[in-house]
Amino acid sequence: MLRVHSFESMGTFDGPGLRLVVFLQGCNFQCLYCANPDTIPIGKGGKLIEESEVLRRAISERPFFGKRGGVTFSGGEPTVQAEALIPLCRALKEEGIHICLDSQGSIRNRYVDELLSIVDMVLLDCKHMLPKEHQRLTTQTNTNTLLTAEQLRAMGKPVRLRYVFVPGYSDQPEALHALGQHFGGFENIERLELLPYHTYGKHKYETLGKPYLLEEVHEPTHEEIASAQAILERYFPVVWTQ
Repeated sequence: MLRVHSFESMGTFDGPGLRLVVFLQGCNFQCLYCANPDTIPIGKGGKLIEESEVLRRAISERPFFGKRGGVTFSGGEPTVQAEALIPLCRALKEEGIHICLDSQGSIRNRYVDELLSIVDMVLLDCKHMLPKEHQRLTTQTNTNTLLTAEQLRAMGKPVRLRYVFVPGYSDQPEALHALGQHFGGFENIERLELLPYHTYGKHKYETLGKPYLLEEVHEPTHEEIASAQAILERYFPVVWTQ
C-alpha cells in the first residue's frame, strides 16, 4: 500500500511531456517555503491506496503521454516510501511507461538504491549549496543530497537539477556560483530548473493552524530571476525557468 496525498493528471512541469503526477505523503525535510505542508507528516495523512490502483490509473492515462510523457512520483519526499514503490515501478516499466522521481536525495538506503536503478529520470531538488543556509531552509544538512547526486552521475542516470530561488534565503550570488561550480560538469544533468519562490501554498498553513514563516518574503521579480539565470548560464548549457 502507498500513502498518497493526491494525483495530478496532464502535469507539464514535473518531467518531460504530459505526466500523471503522484504526490506521496511523508517528508523528512521541513522546508520553510513548502507549498504542500500537509504532505510532510510521515505515516499519517493522505489515503492508503493499492499499488495496483496507481498502475491502473497510469495505464488508463497512457494514451495522453505520447512518446515523452509518463508518471512522476513526487511528494512530500517519495523515497520515504521507496520499498513500496519498487514493485509498482517495475510494473510500470513492464508497461513501457516512463518514470520520473522528484526527490531531494536525502534518504539513502538499499531500497532507494534499487528504486534509482529502475526509474528513467530523477528531478533532483538541491535546496542550497551552502550547508548552514541549507539547514536554515530545511532543518537538515545537504550532505546526502550531494552524495545522491554523485551516485546518479556514476550511474549515468538522466537528471534535471532543481533549485528554488527564494529572496533572502537562496538568492545569494555566492550560492548560485557554488551550485554551478559543483554541478556544472555533471554530464548526466540535462538542465538546471530555476524555480521562483511562490506563495501558492500559504493558505494551507492557515488551514493547518501553523504560522507561515516567510510572511515577509516577496516573490522574486523578473529582474531578480534574470540576474540569477545569467549567473547559472555560465555553468549549465540549459537553464530553464517558469
